[in-house]
Amino acid sequence: MNDGFDWGAVRESLPLLLEGFRITLLATVLGTLVAAVLGLAVAVAGRAPSRFVTVPVRLVTEFVRSTPLLVQLVGAAALFNTVEPLYIGITVLGVHYAAYTSEVYRAGIDGVPKGQWEACRALSLSPRRTWQAVILPQAVRKVLPALGNYAISMFKETPFLAVITVQEMVFEARKYGAEHFAYTEVFTLAGLIFLVASYPTSLLMRKLEKRLGH
Repeated sequence: MNDGFDWGAVRESLPLLLEGFRITLLATVLGTLVAAVLGLAVAVAGRAPSRFVTVPVRLVTEFVRSTPLLVQLVGAAALFNTVEPLYIGITVLGVHYAAYTSEVYRAGIDGVPKGQWEACRALSLSPRRTWQAVILPQAVRKVLPALGNYAISMFKETPFLAVITVQEMVFEARKYGAEHFAYTEVFTLAGLIFLVASYPTSLLMRKLEKRLGH
């Protein structure tokens, strides 16, 4: 035990935390991809003409939004206990954030001028061509900063994966702190790594938002 700040613990734990950070980054990147693709699919499905599609989509989306991420992780891990925890974590993160990114996409789609839709109908473009060539390129461009902000939020919520034994950075920090009684040092280091990784990305998203806003 040391009453002062133990720099030796910082040096010793850094490789472990960086390995955990690799898992954190992997979960964030793959979870963001799942959220981006699934969120877009939910947003498009929500505009379907049939209530047999829109009602179930809305109910599932509301359920995901109304339940905590932690509960979803624990529930999924219990249901799929033979699946690798990292895969469960990535999927749950992706599905959870897809419920929110779908609203971002919806706002982007609604923001496309009605004249664009009318022009597509006048040109007899198929629905698929209309979405692919006209609507989605405009909608996605508008919502990129918001999607980036959700990716940052997901990155900062990856520590929840520790509850299903995913060995991400906070899992490694807790483990090292328990073994060496150096919680202050190791969690300070983990916090600094989160800050160094997320703050520049936040600045980039702000700059992108200003640029796309003009």
